[in-house]
Amino acid sequence: MLTQPVFVTQPYLPPLEEFIPYLQSIWDNKILTNGGAFHQQLEQALRSHLGVEQVALFSNGTLGLITALQALRVTGDVITTPYSFVATSHSLLWHGNRPVFVDVEPHTLNMDPARIEAAITPQTTAILAVHCYGNPCDVQAIQKIADNYNLRVIYDACHAFGVEDEGGSILRHGDLSVLSFHATKVFNTFEGGAIVCPDAKTKQRIDHLKNFGFVDEVTVVAPGINGKMSEVNAAFGLLQLKHMDTVMRRRAEVDAVYRAQLADVPGLQILPKGNQTVSNHSYFPVLVTPEFKVSRDALYEHLKVNGVNARRYFYPLISDFPMYRGLPSAGRDNLPVAARAADQVLCLPIYPALTAEQQQRVVDLIKSA
Repeated sequence: MLTQPVFVTQPYLPPLEEFIPYLQSIWDNKILTNGGAFHQQLEQALRSHLGVEQVALFSNGTLGLITALQALRVTGDVITTPYSFVATSHSLLWHGNRPVFVDVEPHTLNMDPARIEAAITPQTTAILAVHCYGNPCDVQAIQKIADNYNLRVIYDACHAFGVEDEGGSILRHGDLSVLSFHATKVFNTFEGGAIVCPDAKTKQRIDHLKNFGFVDEVTVVAPGINGKMSEVNAAFGLLQLKHMDTVMRRRAEVDAVYRAQLADVPGLQILPKGNQTVSNHSYFPVLVTPEFKVSRDALYEHLKVNGVNARRYFYPLISDFPMYRGLPSAGRDNLPVAARAADQVLCLPIYPALTAEQQQRVVDLIKSA
């Protein structure tokens, strides 16, 4: 039996003694927030690690999404996915935009570019896409549509830290990409996030917006918000960044074991690897189809009562929640692929501290459901 519960993910925590010098430095210089030394160092370190032009840190990814919309002055309708964490579409409501949901592709569960183009109206101003599970969207097709219709493109890249395609970081695509550094993510700062932007001018506008619109003590240029990351969070990010090679390697090992052990299980569909050249293995989703011995929810309960806390990411669909289901685009008949995925998906535990014994236990429980 498992000696302790197994969760779908756990944060990577470096040894506490490595963090103490960072805390001592914060206590000594008494700068806790407002762009202190660790904040500046982490922005620079992330630019180098990710291979991107500019990084603006935030206290969380949701405020990053809202600020990205504000920075690009997005109005009206925004085409987005129903298959994501609810923060994606909540950011649109908070910013006063109307979400327009389109269906996803069956093998990636990312937005279907053909459905995006079909949903464009004169009220459409932007596309908010998600690199679901860290697998890249069809960025070339989406950009072509955006160019043809003069639309902004924002990527919710909260799953996509460190992911690369043939040209480099996947975060370079679109007008802006938004990261989450929540404790459940591949790279975390306890709570945190960032906007990846293409140039210093855009970053300066974003930096103003995340600090109430202040330029200096007496000048406010925009109705900004308080989205600043603290020095403690930034310090933890700097420490964790030192361990990312280990984190990524271990996640890849867990992914490989699942693929080998579960490949021939009838009724269990493993999503294929995407077209990225570097993966981060942020999640391990499987689809429990009708050919499996029990239903998805029955398998979920079977794992749970045996100490394995898998998650139904993403169920229900965003479009099924009360604040969205009245939208014309929210009907399940408009979103058949996403609806089927939401009813079948189960994300299995994947994180660096997952032992071989624990992972084998997960596999055995699935096969004995």
